[in-house]
Amino acid sequence: MDLIPPFKASAMEAACKVLAETTTGLTGGEIGYILADMKVDDPDKSITKWKRLFNALAGVQNKHQVGNHLIMFINRAMDPVRYVSEPELFAVRRDGLNIVLSLCGYHVRDDGKVVRTAPESTLAGAQSRAGRLKGLLESRATHSEVFKYCRAELLQDNYFHAVFEAIKGLGQRLRDMSGLKTDGAELVNTALSTKSPIIALNSLSTETEISEQRGIAYLLVGVFGAVRNPVAHAPRTEWAMPEQDAVDMFSLVSYLHRKLDTASIVNGGKA
Repeated sequence: MDLIPPFKASAMEAACKVLAETTTGLTGGEIGYILADMKVDDPDKSITKWKRLFNALAGVQNKHQVGNHLIMFINRAMDPVRYVSEPELFAVRRDGLNIVLSLCGYHVRDDGKVVRTAPESTLAGAQSRAGRLKGLLESRATHSEVFKYCRAELLQDNYFHAVFEAIKGLGQRLRDMSGLKTDGAELVNTALSTKSPIIALNSLSTETEISEQRGIAYLLVGVFGAVRNPVAHAPRTEWAMPEQDAVDMFSLVSYLHRKLDTASIVNGGKA
């Protein structure tokens, strides 16, 4: 890791308050374990959790005159394996950390790692990242399933990964409903077959209804093929995702979720 300039005491304090918050923060035992793993002195074990963490990290920062230890602690604390059974807790901590870190020029990715980013200069700027895109989607009555799968990405208006996660969530919903384990076109074509469907959008008793089932299946395959697959394999710098495109894609994903809301499960799928 490159040498990182020391963090201001106010920024470190704010980050420690997120990491050691009373109800959603790390436990005292977890804080002690991570500090020990980093070989950082932990002399104040009897005081409030966030103050204990702040004193430990401020002490080692003052000793070495680098900010690396805060980043090292966050990287360990946000390791996704810690959150296998509590994914919402990961999102809550990441959201809080990213508001603080955006003012310092850093960002916690969805893999839990801290990376450099363009710094915000004001609290209003940091908070606006958390709200602008989400507000646009809420004004369009976007389906709740969209927010379920991209909450953390929306915090930073990360359109590239927010769209990616929302479309991954659409695929997961199809798997949950159908009981299938496949993905992409194979998943859609099996689940929404017009001859032996697992997910039926209607009674499939007329040509019009069959056409609707087939058309929605085409849209799903198109979303996976035209957006999800390129996003999964291309770096963000090579895959443009402007705000208007992101909002339009979320609207399409929301529409597809609403279609699934009224679907029937047949032929061995899950209720």
